[in-house]
Amino acid sequence: MTVGVLALQGSFNEHIAALRRLGVQGIEIRKAEQLLTVSSLIIPGGESTTMAKLAEYHNLFPALREFVKTGKPVWGTCAGLIFLADRAVGQKEGGQELVGGLDCTVHRNFFGSQIQSFEADISVPLLTSKEGGAETFRGVFIRAPAVLDVGPGVEVLAHYPVPSNKVLYSSSTVQIQEEDALPETKVIVAVKQRNLLATAFHPELTADTRWHSYFMKMTKEMEQGASSSSSSSTIVSVEETSVGTELAKPDLPIFQ
Repeated sequence: MTVGVLALQGSFNEHIAALRRLGVQGIEIRKAEQLLTVSSLIIPGGESTTMAKLAEYHNLFPALREFVKTGKPVWGTCAGLIFLADRAVGQKEGGQELVGGLDCTVHRNFFGSQIQSFEADISVPLLTSKEGGAETFRGVFIRAPAVLDVGPGVEVLAHYPVPSNKVLYSSSTVQIQEEDALPETKVIVAVKQRNLLATAFHPELTADTRWHSYFMKMTKEMEQGASSSSSSSTIVSVEETSVGTELAKPDLPIFQ
């Protein structure tokens, strides 16, 4: 099993290190043809506008959209969530190109600027039931987005509480605050829709690999479904995957 990690900018090295701790090979993706060699893809956190400009420069958007449409698993973290969203607000002037596929509206910098970044324990019942461990996951929110609404086919995996005066949507002509828009003081920070997984926070910056393990199981299940009609396909589990000398590489620093 080989996982591609979009390596234009951002925390792609940290994702590859997290995969390595699970015994999974992750390879850096910078060209469209490289997507043909991987079974799934992670779009990491970073500066979403910069990532979009680099993806446009390398003509990656058509290949990324095709990868999503084929049904192969794709996981977006932070900026990757913005990439996968069908709709985005709070963008810089002129906006940015999106890959799309995830039926949701995302606010690009919902939680504020870089200095307003934070960590918090997030309750994710699905993750606990599938992967075990603690009932909460330590979410690292760095200039993070949030999901404002989702379509009927999107499963909400986690919420985060916000103050009642938190701005949910803003533009040059309108500003809607939560106390006017929603009776609940929470926003969506993790979702899943068919082959797409997205988190507003950075699991790759923690020692907890449960999100990566969950994504690997998504990949394995979809590989098995795709190969059920072909006896020549071979499926290997995360535990059985060997990455040879990759295991000898030191992991990058992580937040405890």
